Amino acid sequence: MAVTRQSDSKKFNFKSSGVLYDTKQKIVKSFDPVDPQVGIRTPISLSDIGENSFLVMNTSFGEQIHDNLINLLLTNHGERLCLPDFGANLLELAFEMSTDEGQTEAMTRINKALNKYMPFVVPASFLPVIDYHENQDVAKVGVRMSYSVPRLGIKERGLEIIIFS
Repeated sequence: MAVTRQSDSKKFNFKSSGVLYDTKQKIVKSFDPVDPQVGIRTPISLSDIGENSFLVMNTSFGEQIHDNLINLLLTNHGERLCLPDFGANLLELAFEMSTDEGQTEAMTRINKALNKYMPFVVPASFLPVIDYHENQDVAKVGVRMSYSVPRLGIKERGLEIIIFS
C-alpha cells in the first residue's frame, strides 16, 4: 500500500534570494580598477590604504616579466621548492666573473634558464659588473643585461643584478 504524504506548503520570500540588479551594478562600477593587476611585485610589500589589493601589484605585463626575470636570475639551484633546477645559479660564479671563462659560463647559465623558463625573453646584451675598493679587493660583482620581448612589443629593456657585494 502506498503512503502519500501531503507536503506542507511553505512560502518563499524572494527578498532573501539575492541582490537586486541595480545594487549589483553599483558594486561592479565601484570596483573598476584603473590599472589592471597582473601579478605581485617583489620584494613583497603591503599596499597603501584605500587601494584595491592587499599587496603592491605589477600593473603591466612588461613590469611583471621584468620582475620575474630578476627573480629567475637571482635564484640558485635548489632554492625553489619542487623545481630544483629553477634559476640561473649565478652565485657560485661570483668569484669567477672576472675571468673570461666565468663570464662565458654566466652567459650560458642565463641562456639555459631563459630557454627553459622564459623562452619569450630574447637576451640582447650581457656585461659583467665588477667594482673594486681602493685596495683592489672586489667590492661588488653582478651582471648587467638587456633584453626584449617581441610578442609584447618591448624593444629593449635593461636590468642589473648584484650577485655578491
